[in-house]
Amino acid sequence: MRIAGIALLCLLGVACSRTPDDEAIRTAISAGAVAMEAHRGKDVLELVTDDFIGNDGVDRVELGNLLRAQALGANAIGVRIGSIEVELHGDRAIARFDADISDSSGRWIADRATTLHVETGWRREGREWRCYNAKWTQD
Repeated sequence: MRIAGIALLCLLGVACSRTPDDEAIRTAISAGAVAMEAHRGKDVLELVTDDFIGNDGVDRVELGNLLRAQALGANAIGVRIGSIEVELHGDRAIARFDADISDSSGRWIADRATTLHVETGWRREGREWRCYNAKWTQD
């Protein structure tokens, strides 16, 4: 009986140790920033749903093309994410943050550095949170 009790406590501990949803979304956003700095646009796309839609109707395919073009054109990309505000709504969420972006080539960002104000929509797909829409404005 004692062994069964210990086993039950261990299982409960594992079940309760699941990453909180807001933290999972923050982690995904930070991972996307790290991937972009490392020129791994494919890893960024792993965070995005198949039906993603962004500014001006940019879909997942167009986003992938933009990320590849940026990675090819810049020797160094810098991405610094500010504080991330997450609002949870069941299996959906909204995350807002500022991103300071720098581009050594000057091709993607004309003045080589800018701040983007970003609002993203997220939904749970299985155990993962994935971004299904994004809006961004530039300073």
